[in-house]
Amino acid sequence: MKAAVLKEFGSVEKFEILDVPTPKPGFDEVLVKVMATSINPLDFQVRRGDYKNELQLPVITGHDVSGVIVEIGSGVKNYKVGDEVYYTPEIFNGNGSYAEYHVAKEYIIGIKPKNVSHLEAATFPLAAGTAWEMLYTRAQLKINQTILIHGGAGGVGIPAIQLAKAIGAIVYTTARGVHHEFLKGLGADYVIDYEKENYVDAILELTDNKGVDVVIDTIGGNTLADSGKILSQMGQVVTIVDIDKPQNLIHAWGKNATYHFVFTRQNRNKLDELTKLIETGKLKPVVNKIFPLAEIGKAHRLLEFKDGDKNFYGKIGIRIGNYNID
Repeated sequence: MKAAVLKEFGSVEKFEILDVPTPKPGFDEVLVKVMATSINPLDFQVRRGDYKNELQLPVITGHDVSGVIVEIGSGVKNYKVGDEVYYTPEIFNGNGSYAEYHVAKEYIIGIKPKNVSHLEAATFPLAAGTAWEMLYTRAQLKINQTILIHGGAGGVGIPAIQLAKAIGAIVYTTARGVHHEFLKGLGADYVIDYEKENYVDAILELTDNKGVDVVIDTIGGNTLADSGKILSQMGQVVTIVDIDKPQNLIHAWGKNATYHFVFTRQNRNKLDELTKLIETGKLKPVVNKIFPLAEIGKAHRLLEFKDGDKNFYGKIGIRIGNYNID
């Protein structure tokens, strides 16, 4: 099978499209013909070596799959050959999705939503699955609660806005001005231009100094410290960003705040819930660029550096193979 292989970490030029053996499913595993994958920040972080101690080279990376089951291992009970599925491969445990075939444990895969293409489905598992875990599992967001979602035009921000609105929350988000109308179309109630406004001041003004019940952090920096300034009493901060320097949480202490640190987990139940929302139109894909697997380096360059499109937003889909995958 063809695969994008990393023999060493570093720049986008480190990817090599090679012929490698097609894997075989073992006990409780299925072999999936990968029709599409997508790009996430985790992908370029892995490629450049941020997690080099977690992986053994050479490695096939990639963290989204949409495809078709072509072989069943012993012990598989809930799937059959021909089932269309989508999922996130187990992170830092085996090869990923930048290949024509992938082997996965039965418990991490879900049936692909019927109303979206493989390209669209491949943009959901990691990003929307992470947003689901942040809002539903950790914060347990409720109707009429207020939430600030940092980075609303990002891969996690876009599904987070939609999921928060599906619950019935009041949604604030930050984004560049060029993306405001798009985010309002997704359901954001208030969009703050972080290039022109201080989001702390803006949130306090918009909420009459009450603050918000939940802050979703997808950007890092000083967000953990500053979020304490805009939380309501008993508020919550949920972050997916590594802490790269100490932060003073004195403001959060005064609010009796709770902090959640999320490294997303793989399971079928989460995908089944996402599928319900996708099939009812409450969670929609936003695919703004498509590349073939042979151009995986270009896709990484676009997401990591906004190469050639400083206003890029949404997800990048990757076609695997030359066949029709819609």
